[in-house]
Amino acid sequence: MLQPAQNLANPQKFPSNPNPYTPPKTISAPMEQATIGRSLVIKGEVSGAESLYIDGRIEGSITLADNRVTIGRNGSVVANISAREVVIMGNVKGNIQCTDRLDIRSEGSLTGDVVTQRISVEDGAVMKGSVEVRNVAQKNEKTQTQTQTNSKPTESAKSSSTEQPKAAAAAAGAGTSVNLLPGSKVMYEETH
Repeated sequence: MLQPAQNLANPQKFPSNPNPYTPPKTISAPMEQATIGRSLVIKGEVSGAESLYIDGRIEGSITLADNRVTIGRNGSVVANISAREVVIMGNVKGNIQCTDRLDIRSEGSLTGDVVTQRISVEDGAVMKGSVEVRNVAQKNEKTQTQTQTNSKPTESAKSSSTEQPKAAAAAAGAGTSVNLLPGSKVMYEETH
């Protein structure tokens, strides 16, 4: 049936969807991130419990164990960095230790040694230093081996000490990933 003309002037405010249920929105805490701007220079130790974006200059050390450190295009860091994840778009001179991932973007530059679980180096990025890629099991093994130095060595510790260096290097890479883009080059140095 047709509706009377007076109802057209005062439209009803019902949703067009016959099902009035709307699912609750998932609300997550906003990602907290501190920013060091272009004109800021910090000399000393930087530590905290939130992610950090650096577009200025830091000299010293950066320790953000469970967070991300991002060095912006204008950022310059002369420091050792310890974090869960590090993204480099600027210039870094210092050693980096990541519990998860290191990402060096095409405009980024790193001079220093790296220890991480995953690494990504884009084409055009500059990197000078050694890279050690570890997996979680390997990290736990190393901790257990260090605690057993005063006690009798286990069978796994005995066998690992007798492995050939190349076999140990191959095993160290098991379960890890390295992303190389076309034109990228990897240079490494074997340590005994």
